[in-house]
Amino acid sequence: MSDTRRRVKVYTLNEDRQWDDRGTGHVSSTFVERLKGISLLVRAESDGSLLLESKISPNTAYQKQQDTLIVWSEAENYDLALSFQEKAGCDEIWEKICQVQGKDPALEITQDPIDESEEERFEEMPETSHLVELPPCELARLEEIADLVTSVLSSPIRREKLALALMSEGYMKKLLQLFQVCEDLDNREGLHHLYEIVRGVLFLNKAALFEVMFSDDCIMDVVGCLEFDPSLVQPKKHREFLTKTAKFKEVIPITDSELRQKIHQTYRVQYIQDIILPTPSVFEENFLSTLTSFIFFNKVEIVSMLQEDEKFLTEVFAQLTDEATEDCKRRELVNFFKEFCAFSQTLQPQNRDAFFKTLANLGILPALEIVMGMDDLQVRAAATDIFSYLVEFSPSMVREFVMQEPQQTDDDVLLINVVIKQMICDSDPELGGAVQLMGLLRTLIDPENMLAPTNKTEKTEFLSFFYKYCMQVLTVPLLASTVDEKNCKDLQEGSTKINPVCPDHFQTAQLLALILELLTFCVEHHTYHIKTYIMNKDLLRRVLVLMNSKHTFLALCALRFMRRIIGQKDEYYNRYIVKGNLFEPVINTLLDNGTRYNLLNSAIIELFEFIKVEDIKSLIAHIIDNYYKALESIEYVQTFKGLKGRYEQEKDRQTLRLNRYRRDARTLDEDEDEEMWFNEDGEAIEKSRPEEEFPESFGKYMEAKKVKESDNKENFPKRTPTGSFKFTFSHSAGAANGTNGANCKPATSPTSAASPNGSPAKSATPPATPVVKTAMVGLVDYPDDEDEEDEDEEQSPRKRPRLGS
Repeated sequence: MSDTRRRVKVYTLNEDRQWDDRGTGHVSSTFVERLKGISLLVRAESDGSLLLESKISPNTAYQKQQDTLIVWSEAENYDLALSFQEKAGCDEIWEKICQVQGKDPALEITQDPIDESEEERFEEMPETSHLVELPPCELARLEEIADLVTSVLSSPIRREKLALALMSEGYMKKLLQLFQVCEDLDNREGLHHLYEIVRGVLFLNKAALFEVMFSDDCIMDVVGCLEFDPSLVQPKKHREFLTKTAKFKEVIPITDSELRQKIHQTYRVQYIQDIILPTPSVFEENFLSTLTSFIFFNKVEIVSMLQEDEKFLTEVFAQLTDEATEDCKRRELVNFFKEFCAFSQTLQPQNRDAFFKTLANLGILPALEIVMGMDDLQVRAAATDIFSYLVEFSPSMVREFVMQEPQQTDDDVLLINVVIKQMICDSDPELGGAVQLMGLLRTLIDPENMLAPTNKTEKTEFLSFFYKYCMQVLTVPLLASTVDEKNCKDLQEGSTKINPVCPDHFQTAQLLALILELLTFCVEHHTYHIKTYIMNKDLLRRVLVLMNSKHTFLALCALRFMRRIIGQKDEYYNRYIVKGNLFEPVINTLLDNGTRYNLLNSAIIELFEFIKVEDIKSLIAHIIDNYYKALESIEYVQTFKGLKGRYEQEKDRQTLRLNRYRRDARTLDEDEDEEMWFNEDGEAIEKSRPEEEFPESFGKYMEAKKVKESDNKENFPKRTPTGSFKFTFSHSAGAANGTNGANCKPATSPTSAASPNGSPAKSATPPATPVVKTAMVGLVDYPDDEDEEDEDEEQSPRKRPRLGS
């Protein structure tokens, strides 16, 4: 498995006609019992898992490309490729494939891809029709050659046969030599035929032909042929552009000649595909798939060769960060890295991962920190593009670098603050760079990509870092623009006083809109940190100043910020809004907007509608109590009437709850009447121990009680169903007159006649409730008057306390 000759990458062609890397491993050819034939097996070099198991079918067309590629199709729209590290390994597997199929290894393709209809016609053709006979390569036969090439494009089998014929005996090189003759003779007709021939050969989509056509000896003649499009009055000057205008700049001399040649070839082939060839039609879109693959594998090879040359990259970084480097040289170095990173986008995830890790180890982020702070606009723009590649690839890598930076006394030297400063200071009237940087900042502070299980503390640590060192830098323009509204009003009224950060300056308004968009994102995704910042800085009040801007988009951004805060349904936010009367600028804007039915009007109405639907009680009460008089005239929507209805419902609910509480409290008092005494005024006096408060009266009462109990045992008081006691002895005159020594008014007794045995006669009138001033209680209960007593108790605000037994 350690044999590098057998080391390969497995690729599959996706729906977008791009090659997807399926992994790196080692290939072997062996008999597989399950597949009943010799098969290609690729096992991953990392864990030995099976990346590919493909039987070598006798009827499958295998193609060998660029000495290190083998490409084939296993099913409709399923193409596979093996990219070998070494040519020897490719040759070895190619010989095995040809051996199984009984083909000559010298061929570049083992089979003809024939569909069913073509196969039927092919079988009906005479044997001699299997070959495509090319006319002699002469000037007089160019028209015949052009017609032949054009005619075979609709037939896959004939395209294959023509490709084989063109590769034999150096036919393509002879055709390109005729181009030089025609150009010297200014033979326009011949040049037009050569254009058709070369364009048709490219559409044959054969890698073996591309190897010849894009070689150093032939590629400029191919470009020359494609200049003479018959539909153009004058030929294009593509060769002049490639040789004179497009200059190959070596920021650091490249000593590897093979790498230099590969870079030149890739640039020119990319130019042919993107600039010279017309956009293929729907029927031709697959004709150039091999050309796309050719460019793709060239870029992979270039990136790999540069990445492996550590001496070259180390020198580039050293010059990039050297203060002595001239500005023009540094600009070239940054542009080199920008293109280098752009090439890396063609790599598959595993390769791209290794690529960016190499750049990180070499110090790409510290270098960017330096160049992004330079005054050269071109350098800053290129550095921003490189930074965007890094953030898109791995936000965690950037965050890790930022948090590991030494904490300087000046926060402006931090990489993120450099990015924020560049965003704020973008000189582009359309703020194109600021928009790009805002998107990068949003990616970096997005908690959704901080959830990697390998570093669970990343979210907490980075957000704490960001709000401590960076948030104040981000909000500088916002706080500066809202610190003094008078300056803005003076500017609107034509005053000579100029505030450079007034929000009614269009470019500044755009910048503030971007900052508000980022802050709104923070409200939605950062809970604790942004809430603390808003409260400490009174940020919402400052933001709502922008509701007065003449730029509606900025007022809408401010409103959206408040809407997102209210959407959190957080009572901390709600209390902050209520305490600061922060609805006032919103309502003023609504009233100033008048009857205009526009986006601003709808957005404000939606804010209040949300509060109503979600029934946010604290905000509803605040709005109705403070602003309803101003809003009640708005009747074209039912929002504010609905808010008033919600307010009234809650008010009724509170009143009902309060009444119920009072009734419950009174019932509780009645149930606990043993703990309270009531005087004539209804004032509650807490009962204390009788022995302490009324020692004399209580002692006499208890003595009299014992005498009565011994004399009238047969008349012992019985407990009534209500829990009180019923006494059947009569009042003595002394008791009735209060001679028991109690310091209170005499109790009012009902008119009654006592019988000799002490039992009371029926009273003529219902008993009256005794009036007690302090600790005096009535000791008489009349059994026949229980109903009247209950009725009387319900009507009375006081209930007679029961004496403890």
